[in-house]
Amino acid sequence: MFLKKLSVIGFKNIGQAAMEFSSRINCFVGDNGAGKTNVVDAVHYLSMCKSAMTMTDSQSIRHGDEFFVLDGEYLSSAGRKEGIVCSFKRGSGKTLRRNGKEYDKLSDHIGLIPIVIVSPSDSFLVSDAADERRRYLNAFLSQLDKEYLSAIMRYNHVLGERNRLLKSSEGLPSVDLMEVLDMQLCSFGETVHRKRAALIERLAPLVAEYYRVLSDDREQISLQYQSEVTGRSFAEVLEAAREKDRINQFTTSGVHRDDMKMKIGGYPLRKYGSQGQQKSFLIALKLAQYTIVAEEKGEKPILLLDDLFDKLDLQRVEKLIGLVSQEDFGQIFITDCNKLRLEGILERSGQDYALFAVENGEVRAV
Repeated sequence: MFLKKLSVIGFKNIGQAAMEFSSRINCFVGDNGAGKTNVVDAVHYLSMCKSAMTMTDSQSIRHGDEFFVLDGEYLSSAGRKEGIVCSFKRGSGKTLRRNGKEYDKLSDHIGLIPIVIVSPSDSFLVSDAADERRRYLNAFLSQLDKEYLSAIMRYNHVLGERNRLLKSSEGLPSVDLMEVLDMQLCSFGETVHRKRAALIERLAPLVAEYYRVLSDDREQISLQYQSEVTGRSFAEVLEAAREKDRINQFTTSGVHRDDMKMKIGGYPLRKYGSQGQQKSFLIALKLAQYTIVAEEKGEKPILLLDDLFDKLDLQRVEKLIGLVSQEDFGQIFITDCNKLRLEGILERSGQDYALFAVENGEVRAV
């Protein structure tokens, strides 16, 4: 799948822009704050129905405007055309159309146009709390598996109901109602756990191999799934935590507390990995994600490489460009503030590319 054309109106600092892209490598260069990342985020938005930068829809509207519109024209590897239009207006909400027809549910769109993004904000996956890593797993699996997307949405809904019951009843909830909620939580939670465990088992060796290539085999890394449900039934987990839940007035155990453990040399990556090692690990994780999504969808995802040189030395960037220039990868969007540096790397790789200059929210082909 690749994006042929993109029209942007009123999105972040971009007033109006129309772009036609290469099916392989597209580069955006300009000063910090010029709007390079906003172009990449518009591409992400059309795939995932939301910003990659944890911004709300209203925050994504250009200052002084009342709405934004993103219009993308795609072509699949099988020659199928897709026209996706996403718009948001203050006070009216968001609409998403595929080939002129509005979706009943935004979640129905997730997975149609597979996408993977590497950005500086990925550092939160290492440095922040486990909820960032769960959010990553949810977004990853939701592109691949409608059953997972349904299960995690329903699990979160039931979890909210259970927590409200615990709080409103001051620790003495209705036994019958709690049993009904627990049955639902177990059903959806076991599906979530099973699919997360299978994904990480598949993901871990790929991450290790991509990291080996990026680092010239200098360090050993590992990725592990941590869950209270591993080796136990969900019902046992809830039963063991019932008194604690009653006292705390919220659900203290379950898959909403899962985590991914990232290690280097057997030690936590967050504590013992340098910034370059952490960045390399995260890139390896995203490339492994790309490989799995491509296999599952039978379609090469769009790869977004935002702020390519963030915390990476020239050698590792060249390794990365060499990797993603291979036939296993499809359309790529790259942003960098140094035009000459990026052009030098791409010319040494021997790859054709399209170049765009971004300045104060204006985009032009170079």
